[in-house]
Parts: sequence; C-alpha cells; structure tokens
Amino acid sequence: MFPIRDHNPSGRTPYVVYTLIALNVALYLVTLAIEPDPDALALFYANWAIVPFRITDGTHLVTLISSMFLHGGFLHLAGNMLFLWIFGDNLEDDMGHLIFLAFYLIGGVGSGLIHVVSAPGSIIPTVGASGAIAAVMGGYLLLYPKARVDILFIFIIFFKILPVPAWVMLGLWFALQLLGGVNSDPTSGGVAFWAHIGGFVIGLVLVIPFWLRVGGTKYWSKTHGHPPHPEHIYSPSRIPKIQRK
Repeated sequence: MFPIRDHNPSGRTPYVVYTLIALNVALYLVTLAIEPDPDALALFYANWAIVPFRITDGTHLVTLISSMFLHGGFLHLAGNMLFLWIFGDNLEDDMGHLIFLAFYLIGGVGSGLIHVVSAPGSIIPTVGASGAIAAVMGGYLLLYPKARVDILFIFIIFFKILPVPAWVMLGLWFALQLLGGVNSDPTSGGVAFWAHIGGFVIGLVLVIPFWLRVGGTKYWSKTHGHPPHPEHIYSPSRIPKIQRK
C-alpha cells in the first residue's frame, strides 16, 4: 500500500520540489557511473554519507546535508521522490519557495542528528532523503489532514486505488515507523526508522507557527482540512478487468 497522488495540485509551480528531485536524480546517476568500481563507490559513500560515529566525534558534519541527496538504489530513490512530489508541492505553495527550502533542509539535518543519537557508535553509512521528506509529511498532516490521497492497495493479485484522508495514510505510515523503530537495532543497518520518526515530528513542530499564523483550527474550518486550492476530481480509478469467455 503506497500513495500515488493527492487531489490538490499546487496553485503555482513548485520550483524547489522540481530542483530537489533533479538534484537527487543527478547524484544517483553519479553513483551509477562509479558503481562498477566497488572501492570508489565505498569511498564515495564513506565521504558523503552520514557515518554516525564520525558525527559523534564532531567531524564530517557536512554529511548531514550531503547524505540527504544520495540513495542506495533505484527503488529507494523512486519511493522518496514520489513522496516528495505528492506532499511537497502544497507546502511549497503555501510557505513560499525559500521558506520551504529552509524547512526541508532543517528537517533533513534534524532527522540525521536524531539517527546519530539513536546509534552514536555506528560505522554504517546512511543515505537518503527520507528524513527530510518525513518532515514534509509531518507538516502536510498538520495543515491538510483531510486532503484526499490516492493509495494503491495490493493484496496478492488484487489491485485497487483507494482515496483516503491524508491523516489516515500519514498516521498509518508514522505508526509503522514507530513499530519499526521499537523493534529494530539502529546499529545493524537497514531502514533508519528513528530518522523517519524524528523528521516527521520536526516537520510537524516547525509548521505549528505557520499554522497558528493562518488561523489554527479556524484555518481547518475555512479550508475543510484541504489545501486552499480547488480539488482535482479524478475519474474512478480501477485496474481493468479481463472478462472470461
């Protein structure tokens, strides 16, 4: 089950979201170019990925930023960029381009620091934009809890696209991160659950002043919990069925 689109395209061009996606794709292509040389690839990640024990020692602090533009594979990149595309444009539209960029970077750096705190002695390189994107998701949840998001539900051979309120999809995602964080060892590699959890909470907290400035709960009443743009109405989404003879 994963989101494929929301029903509220932004009211203006999300230049920052476009630029972030382009940078992530470009740097992924760089890693593909050096992938045939395992030693060069390992050195690249050692220099530009977050390695918690180095951050703990006060070195390689630049990796708190560089790591959020690197990915460990195509699916890792594609999943993160899909989430950024779905949830980032509305925040950028309401916040403005520069404020949204600052928000994104602060969320990414903050989530990276929380990952370091969760595993201060780890020597495993950590990469990905998911901490920063989790911050975007946290901000989206506070501002637009009832925005409709289409999710693709897959159960064995059953496929269906279901529209659900953002609070359902994002709440479930956050619950899964909490479950993963409690039941995993952050020093053993794999998914950086605490970076996701931390990024989400950071994003939600950072958006509180903006939410209060636009009216708080009155803003929800005014917009019905949706982005302040006309909702796009999609035709019913179903996987075509093959009729039996």
